Amino acid sequence: MLSTLINALKVKELRGKLLFTLIMFVIFRFGAHIPAPGINPDVLSSYFSQNIFGFIDIISGGAFKNISLFAMGIMPYINASIIMNLLTIVVPYFEALSKQGPEGRKKMAQLTRYGCVILAFVQALAMSFYLKDAMYSFNFFSVLALAISLTAGTAMLMWMGEMITEKGIGNGISLIIFAGIASRIPNGCMYVFQSLRSGETNFFAVLLFVVIALIIIVGIIYIQEGQRRLPVQYAKRVVGRKMYGGQSTFIPMKVNQAGVIPIIFAMSLLMLPTMIFGFFPNNAVCAAIAGWFSADHPVYMILYVALIIFFTYFYTAVTFSPVDVADNLKKNGGFIPGLRPGRPTAEYIDKILTRLTLAGAIFLAFIALLPNLMMAVTGLDLGFGGTSLLIAVGVALDTMKQLESQVLMRSYQGFMK
Repeated sequence: MLSTLINALKVKELRGKLLFTLIMFVIFRFGAHIPAPGINPDVLSSYFSQNIFGFIDIISGGAFKNISLFAMGIMPYINASIIMNLLTIVVPYFEALSKQGPEGRKKMAQLTRYGCVILAFVQALAMSFYLKDAMYSFNFFSVLALAISLTAGTAMLMWMGEMITEKGIGNGISLIIFAGIASRIPNGCMYVFQSLRSGETNFFAVLLFVVIALIIIVGIIYIQEGQRRLPVQYAKRVVGRKMYGGQSTFIPMKVNQAGVIPIIFAMSLLMLPTMIFGFFPNNAVCAAIAGWFSADHPVYMILYVALIIFFTYFYTAVTFSPVDVADNLKKNGGFIPGLRPGRPTAEYIDKILTRLTLAGAIFLAFIALLPNLMMAVTGLDLGFGGTSLLIAVGVALDTMKQLESQVLMRSYQGFMK
């Protein structure tokens, strides 16, 4: 990793991309400390003493708890992406758009942006009513000003993410989430230090936490990089006086094809009822339902695992089509040894993909529930655990791969100089 960064810094173009990404991070952290208009910070602290929106606060880098301009983070964009992905399965128009190549993807991205702004404004209005007692004055104009400010903050984060993808290194939206998680590390270290000083925990518990965290990181890397390689043989064919084909290669099928997306999708959906019913704390029924969706409640855990498994299969099905892979192999004269091209090949690939996806889904569900286990074993509540580690490590791996490929592309000279 260090050698890749050093080599990247030697290339002027990559230096500029890294600098641009770093500037976007600085702007993100700066915006996370700009308070939203009309909020009384002295009253605000009591609202999140029972932090039911922990994940939003983590990926926003603490901006949510302080109700800054970037309080809602990038979650409305993620929710809009979920809706668009579901629509591609249900609505024929969106399915056709997804198959129209670059132009279709461009149109889908534009619709996702519009959906993000609409969802952000609705969420900001709901948050404004929820925070009415923390506002200096609660009236139409103050609510509108707060809602527009929060919506503008989310829209700016969405724009920053797209700019990082276009002019920086890596996937911009993922990197913004990564930056929010990484910004919590100093606070976590300070919490551990204060817990040791006050005697709330002991050195053995901290050491056990560090060991478990390292094991988790190694396991995440192992699963993220793990793949099943399906052998592919290309038939020989004669074109003119030359013979082509005959090579042997493979199809890499990752164990965790969906990456960290299923966990983010599952958390986004599970936070919706928490937010909706959390706006009515004085209603006994709403308070009880909101309690079901607290992180340590069995109902939450069961739904969480079920949604992670569902979205793992769903996202894998959207991004990897065995039928398309089989058709491409058939068109190019390729085949899997022992299988006929076409439908038998597609069925075999689908069978392998289903088994790999199950293993990946179980792994993701285990990582998602790991924070509760770590807190029970070590007694430390750092505000982030297996899910945050999975997202951070996954994004870091993908970003480093992109950086390595760009370094290789710019340094490769070939056989002819």
